[in-house]
Amino acid sequence: MAKFFLRKKIGDRVVNGHPWIFANELGDSEGEYAAGDVVEVYSYNGSFVGKGYINPASQIRIRLLSRDKAEQINEEFFYKRLLKAWEYRQQIGYVENCRLVFGEADELPALIIDKFNDYLVLQTLALGVDRWKSAIVAALNKIFSPKGIYERNDVPVRELEGLPQQKGFLSEPFDTQIILRENGLKFHVDIENGQKTGYFLDQQDNRRAIQHIVKGADVLEAFCYTGTFSLHAAHYGAKSVLGLDISEHAVNTARRNATLNGFDDVCTFDAVNAFDVLKQWGKEGKKYDVVMLDPPAFTKSRENIQKAITGYKEINLRGMKLTRPGGFLVTASCTNLVDPTLFLKTIDMAAKDARRKLRQVSWQTQASDHPILWHVPNTQYLKFLIVQVL
Repeated sequence: MAKFFLRKKIGDRVVNGHPWIFANELGDSEGEYAAGDVVEVYSYNGSFVGKGYINPASQIRIRLLSRDKAEQINEEFFYKRLLKAWEYRQQIGYVENCRLVFGEADELPALIIDKFNDYLVLQTLALGVDRWKSAIVAALNKIFSPKGIYERNDVPVRELEGLPQQKGFLSEPFDTQIILRENGLKFHVDIENGQKTGYFLDQQDNRRAIQHIVKGADVLEAFCYTGTFSLHAAHYGAKSVLGLDISEHAVNTARRNATLNGFDDVCTFDAVNAFDVLKQWGKEGKKYDVVMLDPPAFTKSRENIQKAITGYKEINLRGMKLTRPGGFLVTASCTNLVDPTLFLKTIDMAAKDARRKLRQVSWQTQASDHPILWHVPNTQYLKFLIVQVL
């Protein structure tokens, strides 16, 4: 097994627990290897750090799997890690639907697995873990005996690893249009063509957080996707709910979800550009009791962070202007590069420009089945805030 040594002055982050090793953090190496192989990593003075898969074509050169020198990386290793991840979800009460594996937070870098009832959706986002895909599928079959397994590797990040974008069945074919249950509601999920893996499980706890503020309220949700927050608002007693999304397909699914749950008389969905509509309605003086904003990530590169901040400030400014005095703004950000402090600062700037005062009601992150490791900052990506707009 090839060996790699960390440079003296920049290896502390890795030694202290972060599983990513960038190319500029590596010094000397010994032995031959091929892209995707498991290699050993040592500190500059020769002490063992860990072992993980390597990809010379990737900016993240090595992703560590284990800090135990004696631990073998084989089929049994992946079975045990997957079983451990499942046991954790069971312990914290996520059984029916959950993120079964959250990459680095479950010591399986670049692996994502979502569990929707008896169906599993998998993403292998790095060359090293992609090599073990068959072992992972075998382990999932052993642990769950699922009705179906589907891969959603149609994501651009794989190209940074020299991998093709692809999707398809990793089991016998099945109907990829399924229905899941969440918080007493039912939702259509398109495993094959929905965003990400088909459904955003990371907000499932946050959707419960709106239950008291929406009772009897006129609610507006921008960037509603398939209407999960909107349907929760109706479920919790909203008088009326209007959901906006630019995707006609998403809006049609939201309408189907309203029908599925018997809320056609409460929920309306329109396929429009939410940015434009929020601005226009602000000029017209429209008001809502609750405004909910859950936009997609505004940037995935550090070069565009300022653009993302400007975008978040703008939509929250517009959202506040549409909120009646004493009403509530529900706002979220899934942009990993915008940290919690920066997000809150951006909301504060928007409030000052809108000449509104805010009273914090709730401040949360992603659901607990997306665990956060304090020494791996990128495992905390979702910011979720409820404020009263005075």
